[in-house]
Amino acid sequence: MKLPFKWDEYSDQPAQLKEKTYKKEMRKRELFSLVKTIFTAIIILPLSIIAMPFVKRKQIDSSVFFSMGVDYQREPEFTLELLEELDTKSILLRLKLWELETLDELKNFLMKNKSRKIILKILQDREHIEDLELLRKDLRVIFKALDGLVDIYEIGSTINRAKWGFFSVDEYNRFYKTAYDLKETEFPDAKLIGSGVIDFEYHFTAHTLFNFFKYRYDGVASLLYVDRRGAPENTQMGFTLSDKIAWLSTMVWISPKSEHSLHITETNWPITGTAPYAPTSEYECVSEKLYADFMLRYYLLSFASQQVNSLSWHQLIAPGYGLVDNRDGIRKRSAFYTYKFMIQTLKHAQFLRLDIKRDYYILQCLVKNRLLQIHWTLKPTTLKNEEFFEVYSMNGELIKDEILEIASSPLYIYIKDAV
Repeated sequence: MKLPFKWDEYSDQPAQLKEKTYKKEMRKRELFSLVKTIFTAIIILPLSIIAMPFVKRKQIDSSVFFSMGVDYQREPEFTLELLEELDTKSILLRLKLWELETLDELKNFLMKNKSRKIILKILQDREHIEDLELLRKDLRVIFKALDGLVDIYEIGSTINRAKWGFFSVDEYNRFYKTAYDLKETEFPDAKLIGSGVIDFEYHFTAHTLFNFFKYRYDGVASLLYVDRRGAPENTQMGFTLSDKIAWLSTMVWISPKSEHSLHITETNWPITGTAPYAPTSEYECVSEKLYADFMLRYYLLSFASQQVNSLSWHQLIAPGYGLVDNRDGIRKRSAFYTYKFMIQTLKHAQFLRLDIKRDYYILQCLVKNRLLQIHWTLKPTTLKNEEFFEVYSMNGELIKDEILEIASSPLYIYIKDAV
């Protein structure tokens, strides 16, 4: 990335931007945009909360809802083998605008994944944010080279963190509009999603969805991390993950700039003891067991919302936060098998309902005309294993115990002869 921006190869993100004088000057330059962000949020956020009860759920295609982030340069042959084992039908890749020399490598990887739905996240650098002609030129190269291989392009990422290059929403709006104008004039079949706000900072999201720039999204991308709150059911300012999704979906629904399509294109939990590969401090890190528990529950809650079109876990191979640790060979973490059984079980599921009572969760769906309940609780308890139950652990192991331990790790319970 153009100086003073540097890339951290350990955590796959920009390093902290330490030049305080530079940051202060840039934010001062973008003060008018920051003021617009505040005023837009003052109007849109309360309005969208009021509208939340009126947003209807959609029928989500479960076969492509479960998406996986992969690095096409990291253990590429192993990656292909792992994707086959997981049997995921949707993957997300990231392309750095400052490394276009890898475009042929990416194209070769995509050719080997033609059977999968592809989301390509195009990562920005400061040079392309400042030079929109350069951005248009390089996007033209990307769109032309990957025509027919990419289903959705995510334009830009993490726009509300200065270390990623943007200092205001208007800078992002100009960036996205450049891509949109190119699509309209030369690549009408390309589908573009955007916004790219990380975490629960919806004042930035509001400004990306309500402004006077002449562009549209084919859907909205969100990097909806909740790792700093611990469990996905925990609240932030009174909002659970399910509440955050409902609120975000409502903003997408009432925005004149977007199709009613929502994609969570990045989320995870950092894993304890993996520094410097963990993207956060050790304080936010969790054990591998909790990582698997939280991942599955995040997916289940998002699927139950029936408002998220795809959810891409970040990512398949990464020592600090991936399903696979590649520091010393290839080691599949427990979460790999949790993800594998989740897809195996739910890739053709029809959602029915989510019941929550006293921190006890039951998600119900139909799987091949069989009623499946998935149970977990924040307050450990027990449940009798009835004769009409067929119970599996979250990693797919058949459980025949007379008494079931219901706790942090969800259990899959088929109800025999229920349908």
